[in-house]
Amino acid sequence: RPPESKRQQAANVIFAAGASALTPAAQKSLATILARMKENAAMRLQLMAYAGEAKLSPSKARRLSLSRALAVRSYLIKQGVRSTRIDVRALGNKVTPGAPSRVDLRVLEN
Repeated sequence: RPPESKRQQAANVIFAAGASALTPAAQKSLATILARMKENAAMRLQLMAYAGEAKLSPSKARRLSLSRALAVRSYLIKQGVRSTRIDVRALGNKVTPGAPSRVDLRVLEN
C-alpha cells in the first residue's frame, strides 16, 4: 500500500477579486477546522494563499495572497489557536486548479 499523505486538504476560503477581508461565509467555513484544532492540540495548519486575478503583477499578487493568508491566520488566532500551529505560504499568482482568489487550509498531522 502507498503511504498515506501527511497532508490533507481541510477547507478553503474563497475571496472576492482583489479582496483580503474574511466574509461571514468564510468564517463559517472555518468553523469546522477550528473545532478540529480545539479537539486535537497536535494538529497544525498550512495556509496556501493565492491571488490569481488577471491584472495583478507578480509582486502585487504575492502581497494580496499574503494578506489573505494573514486574515485567515489572525481569525484563527482570535478564536484561540496558537500562532505556532499555523504556517503561512503566500503563493501569489502560482494558482493551482480551483478558484484563483483563495486560501487552502491543509492539515499537517504530527
